[in-house]
Amino acid sequence: MTDDSLNTVSGVDVAAARASLADVPWEPGAPKPDPILVADDVIRRFGGLTAVDVKHVEIQRGVITALIGPNGAGKTTLFNLLTNFDKPDSGTRVFDGTNIDKVPAHKIAKYGMVRTFQLTKALSRMTVIDNMKLGATNQAGESMWRSVLPFLWRNQENEIEVAADELLDRFNMLHMRDEFAGTLSGGQRKLLEMARALMVRPKMVMLDEPMAGVNPALTQSLLQHVIGLRDQGMTVLFVEHDMDMVQEISDWVIVMAEGEIIAEGPPASIGANQAVVDAYLGSHHDSALDLDAEL
Repeated sequence: MTDDSLNTVSGVDVAAARASLADVPWEPGAPKPDPILVADDVIRRFGGLTAVDVKHVEIQRGVITALIGPNGAGKTTLFNLLTNFDKPDSGTRVFDGTNIDKVPAHKIAKYGMVRTFQLTKALSRMTVIDNMKLGATNQAGESMWRSVLPFLWRNQENEIEVAADELLDRFNMLHMRDEFAGTLSGGQRKLLEMARALMVRPKMVMLDEPMAGVNPALTQSLLQHVIGLRDQGMTVLFVEHDMDMVQEISDWVIVMAEGEIIAEGPPASIGANQAVVDAYLGSHHDSALDLDAEL
């Protein structure tokens, strides 16, 4: 089981996917040439507060899409709804042609969608390599009766460990394979969580604020790994507040405010969008939004 067999998504022409966005209109809910994820009429209320009210959104296959918006815009709530870590009051979600409305969150990965969290979910009392091996799906040894017959799963277990070591090497973490995950820094845990997600061989990777709490030394490393996911044919959707990162690596940007999608477009178009300016700076502000400035 080689590095390429684990992590290259066959049949995805990344260059063509990125180029196809040139014909997509810059408007909320814009249809995409080849969407891998589609959500319709997704609403989530908490008491009298409507946290998310998304009429329609499509995520293009094979590109990096950023989901941005002011604090409280509903980004993480939408993220949770798309991955079934939260249940909408209404709405439909289709992933790669399959309706996933009733798929439990713990089974979503089997469909090819994996996610990371703003607060990392590494298992602190397990080693780095064991965290990685835990991420692999369809392990024969997880069956009750097969678990007592090692000859049925030993070869697969060895292949999984080899694949995990290859990923740790790619993420420059191989030297930490036998360390407890709880001893890693915040940035190293982010790397571990991203590497572990790739054990699933996903079609789509969803990252919730991947740069939050990461020191500058690791930020560029993480950025390059995110770009690498796309270059291997995976679709990436990420929530982020760092606008420098959004401008640097995203192919398409979706903007939320007050639970709704208010704008879509390539990164260069977003700062001059009046709806985005109003959402970030107030409706009486009449100049373009500087996405490179601190918000």
